[in-house]
Amino acid sequence: MRFHGYALAVSALALLACGGGGEKAADSMAMDSPPPAVTPPPATTGTGAPITGTTHTVNMVGDATGYRFEPNAITIKAGDGINFVNVSGGPHNVAADPAKIPDDVEPTLSANMPNQMSPLSGPLLMNTNEAYLVSFAGIKPGTYELNCTPHLAMGMIIKVTVQ
Repeated sequence: MRFHGYALAVSALALLACGGGGEKAADSMAMDSPPPAVTPPPATTGTGAPITGTTHTVNMVGDATGYRFEPNAITIKAGDGINFVNVSGGPHNVAADPAKIPDDVEPTLSANMPNQMSPLSGPLLMNTNEAYLVSFAGIKPGTYELNCTPHLAMGMIIKVTVQ
């Protein structure tokens, strides 16, 4: 009980000390102005290409049978898009390992993935029915592996084949 009383007294003294009062020094007036704007670095390397073909839906699922994309493999045409929907078990995201994406594809794919948390990593979808749309316009034919970062260790991987 003595410790709690001591902690309360110290907290009250700290609060009083910070409360200050009195007159402001002339150089403290600068603190009243808003801080300068900070521009965050761009999350992508350019403007994403619009979807010119079909938009496909891929569900992101986490349940008693595991974490997965449904389907876990999809074939699309260049210009199509994929709408990734958090169905259950979130948070989920859509990401690609930069080491597994060809150097000539990475800038386009990055530009086609808006609101990235980090390079080639879309935002976390926290709520059921939240969706993340990725354009595959301008992506050369090939098979690309995407994953859900929070559930990668549990095998949440999708193979996207672009024709």
